[in-house]
Amino acid sequence: MAKVTRDDVARLAGTSTAVVSYVINNGPRPVAPATRERVLAAIKELGYRPDRVAQAMASRRTDLIGMIVPDARQPFFGEMTHAVEQAAAERGKMVLVGNTDYVAEREVHYLRAFLGMRVSGLILVSHALNDHAAAEIEAWDARVVLLHERPEAIDDVAVVTDDIGGAQLAVRHLLEHGYEYVACMGGTSETPAVGDPVSDHVEGWRRAMQEAGISTEGRLFEAPYNRYDAYKVGLELLSGPNRPPAIFCSTDDQAIGVLRAARELRLDVPGELAVAGFDDVKEAALTDPPLTTIASDRSGMARAAVDLVLDDGLRVAGSRRERLKLFPSRLVVRRSCGCE
Repeated sequence: MAKVTRDDVARLAGTSTAVVSYVINNGPRPVAPATRERVLAAIKELGYRPDRVAQAMASRRTDLIGMIVPDARQPFFGEMTHAVEQAAAERGKMVLVGNTDYVAEREVHYLRAFLGMRVSGLILVSHALNDHAAAEIEAWDARVVLLHERPEAIDDVAVVTDDIGGAQLAVRHLLEHGYEYVACMGGTSETPAVGDPVSDHVEGWRRAMQEAGISTEGRLFEAPYNRYDAYKVGLELLSGPNRPPAIFCSTDDQAIGVLRAARELRLDVPGELAVAGFDDVKEAALTDPPLTTIASDRSGMARAAVDLVLDDGLRVAGSRRERLKLFPSRLVVRRSCGCE
């Protein structure tokens, strides 16, 4: 049986092969609804399958979006990746995911690999975009959207949540319970001071404490973002002589580690220790007790990131408002803070 071609589709639909291409590629020219329906009906009747490889060679782009995350093991990044995959599917795209494990060389490796595959664009959840990665993006003239990372340059296209404001909400809520002070579990010495959400969470904690006239000195504790290291830090902190009455963790994964440490030390949460996190991962509703945390619109952020990375004109003509999408944070109250 002979292979069905676009010429065959055009003949059956009573139109040109160019119009068939416009329908298949969603552009670059508009097609009248009635004509589009005839073309789609002809494609279905003939069983035509577009040659995506040939399309990619002609357009110099594929139906792929590259996404690079720092740690796919952390629930937040896993859930964000899933949201991006869902949003991309709605646009007829697939997502390639690279996990850097916070290693700069791996980030450059994935950038080169994805750009060499002619992806439609890149969504970066970068710990801190290094100079080599930035140079790689510049050399390929790649379409890039930062997701979850606050941009440093006005030219960056980014989708972010209100990290500082969200942290303030969590800490204010803990203080409203009457705790003498709220300690903070932040990042490490390697956490970027600018652009990183955890740095912004620490800043939000500082602002909320200062608003209440409470000192932050000696009340910020370093820990990697994952539950395992946070558990170890939590054991030491909670078994020491200066155990805080409440603690705000910069990520839910850290908070889960702290809850585990408190349980091992037989501390009642929230009776002897109140805990709040940030991210509202699905697991936060299932901890014992359920975790008070800060949520963001992950689905909305994912859709915005996909829309931005596929917007041809944005990089050249988009205004600052169009290029930076800021999503609000929302307090999710559960029992770990002291609420019933």
